Amino acid sequence: MITYSIIQKSQLEGAKRLDAEYYQPEYLALRKKLFSSPILDKISKKITDFGAYSQMNFVEYTESGVRFLRNQDIGEFFIENSEPIYISNDIYKKLNLKLEEHDIVTPRVGTLGNAAVVFKEYLPASANQNLAQIKPDIEKIDPVYLSVFLNSKFGHFQFDQFATGNVQPWLNLSQIKSIKVFVPPRDFQESVKILALQALQERNDSKSLYSQAEKLLLEELGLTNFSAKGGSASGGEAESGLWSVVKLSDVKKANRIDAEYFQPRHQKLYSLIRANGGIALGELATIKKGFEPGSEAYQEEGKLFIRVSSISRDGITDKDQKYLKDELYQKLKKDYEPKVGEILLTKDASPGMAFVVREPIVGIISGGVLRVKLREDIEPEYLALVINSLVGQSQVERDAGGSIIMHWKPDQVKALQIPILSKAIQQEITELVRKSHETRKKAKELLESAKQKVENLIEQQR
Repeated sequence: MITYSIIQKSQLEGAKRLDAEYYQPEYLALRKKLFSSPILDKISKKITDFGAYSQMNFVEYTESGVRFLRNQDIGEFFIENSEPIYISNDIYKKLNLKLEEHDIVTPRVGTLGNAAVVFKEYLPASANQNLAQIKPDIEKIDPVYLSVFLNSKFGHFQFDQFATGNVQPWLNLSQIKSIKVFVPPRDFQESVKILALQALQERNDSKSLYSQAEKLLLEELGLTNFSAKGGSASGGEAESGLWSVVKLSDVKKANRIDAEYFQPRHQKLYSLIRANGGIALGELATIKKGFEPGSEAYQEEGKLFIRVSSISRDGITDKDQKYLKDELYQKLKKDYEPKVGEILLTKDASPGMAFVVREPIVGIISGGVLRVKLREDIEPEYLALVINSLVGQSQVERDAGGSIIMHWKPDQVKALQIPILSKAIQQEITELVRKSHETRKKAKELLESAKQKVENLIEQQR
């Protein structure tokens, strides 16, 4: 079916765009519902960004300090904490962009559309050149409501419509300022805010439960004070990784000679794993690699194609999803469709990310993802948590190689050492992880309810 739009010449001159993508019928229909709404610039005190790219010359990442936000840290309404990075306070003072409570940050480059509120717990903080800082005028609009609106379909379609660029979509600040925002009465904004803040609380509870599970694991293994970067918090130069003595036989066995591989912290970790009945992953489970059909097989709709970028420890994310034709899916699903109870594990790009499949998935995994099916009496949630913890990540860091894209070889994956704690402890950890995921799911449902509430009110407008 052919779709088209008829546009007046005056509209072309106002938008300064001639491409058909900008005038898609669905964009025009949605924008019509926001016709009388103010643009973002009129309800904000300031909309800015990091400033000159040369400022990045000052930036050096540190283990702790001032939070420094990037695109991957910006989720729907929430700031993600899976892989936070930091800068020193001295560098922070030199930067132009300093975030404040109730600012909203949104990506200008790459994956567009998410908008997260900066709450006090994240401060002090700054952000890189790919993020925009929106400072709402709280006299005109509630910041929490504004973030929910931007994450709704009425915000997303405008991010998509304004985006330019062939390879990587991007937005300039003037385009972000031009986004139309529906501003309902204050009592309605407050009702949306309540739902969103309830979602935030559920999400924080989820993180707390997961942290309890990790803490229990490390306590049982005697790793409470173990640093993923430098071994024990106490210890001499050798233990902190400044030097080590390695046998030639160990070098030959590992077929590695680099100092990173033989850091003492790795040896200490392995000794603790062995002391707790460590078993190689390949002895605990069957491991099958996914399929790579090539980018030419990607579709805008169809059956889900699960890539490394779509996987987190919490499950499959909604960002940048790709799909395959039903015919190809039918051909591949027997060997490459994950089953409930299996663990999906990444081996490329961001190796070592694991999660348990809890609900049926209609889709195919890519070549950078592994299906791990347990054949021993071990709790899947426990195993996934071990891999995601410093116990697994330290081993992945040691083994994975690649100068541009990281690769974790199948034989290295099979050799991953898994400590086997008592069944009672495994079950206690599993219960905490399950509660964490249930609470996170509830947070997502509450946020969806908040967005739906906004969308329904706008749809009712004449």
